[in-house]
Amino acid sequence: MTVNFEIKHYTDLTLDEFHDSVSLRMEVFAVEQNAPYNDLDGYDKKAFHLLGKTEEGIVISTARILIPGAKYPKASFGRVVLDKEFRGKGLGHEMVIQMNRFIEENFPNTGTKISAMLYLQKFYESHGFVRTSDVYLDCGIDHIDMVKE
Repeated sequence: MTVNFEIKHYTDLTLDEFHDSVSLRMEVFAVEQNAPYNDLDGYDKKAFHLLGKTEEGIVISTARILIPGAKYPKASFGRVVLDKEFRGKGLGHEMVIQMNRFIEENFPNTGTKISAMLYLQKFYESHGFVRTSDVYLDCGIDHIDMVKE
């Protein structure tokens, strides 16, 4: 199975791409994880968006990358989701690799800060992130702050 990844600024997304990204986020966060939250929080318009699409053009993964200063002094990424049918195939790792590469190329020497679900701590540590906070609740789910310099 081939998944094609691309990163686009919000202003370059098609209506279908944005719709399909938000739909996938709602399916994973609101339905699957039962975490009601305000998904459209205003950051999408300031963000670059990682899209993973099948050969047929179906969006099966998405994340948003925030420039330094948009949310934190460092660059950031979040709203990382992968359709459950495609999990366990290494695509989550590929998404983080793509986002880390994009941040390093476009915002060198700024570092990255993320708010990660606690159960994904080891996953993000495998990509060079270090835990920097105590556990806190976000939408009823345990989270931690992590940074990569």
